[in-house]
Amino acid sequence: MNQYVTGAMIKRLRENNKLTQLQLADAVGVSDKAVSKWETGRGYPDISLVEPLAAALGVSVIELFSGEDVSNTNIAANMLRTKFHVCPICGNVIVSTGEAIVSCCGVVLPILEAEPEDEAHRLTVERVEDEYFVSVPHEMTKTHYISFIAAVKDDGCELIKLYPEGSAEARFKISRTKYLYYYCNRHGLFRTRIRP
Repeated sequence: MNQYVTGAMIKRLRENNKLTQLQLADAVGVSDKAVSKWETGRGYPDISLVEPLAAALGVSVIELFSGEDVSNTNIAANMLRTKFHVCPICGNVIVSTGEAIVSCCGVVLPILEAEPEDEAHRLTVERVEDEYFVSVPHEMTKTHYISFIAAVKDDGCELIKLYPEGSAEARFKISRTKYLYYYCNRHGLFRTRIRP
């Protein structure tokens, strides 16, 4: 097993849960000497023990692998703090309303950082009755395209998935829209604030 399940992480989580090495060992079905070896870096848990170890420590397997505790400070689920994750393998788009460890196709996905739009990624927004008609004058080839456009509102998020060789456009209800996000598969995430 790789060293991403670190001894320091196991020890910190064990102590946070007020468990002794013996108690953790009993919960996982190993000896307390094995737990001691994990915590000092002289050994690592067998892959078959990762799931029971995560359960005994009160974290998900992904959290255990990441080596970080996930603490979502967006308890009220403020939609304006929406985070986007895109899988580089299959193109899945995953949305969260706060801190999360997200994985797809065996890869832990980072939170995408939105950039201000640039000349090559300039969004056009037109009001058409009660909707915004949004378009990006961007090539839509199989290798370079806009993957999605999303409208983030204070009460939700509407995401339109786009595909190569289609058009980079979408329609969103005007009501409560605060930000528009769009993702270029080569250049990343862009954001535009909507000013009513």
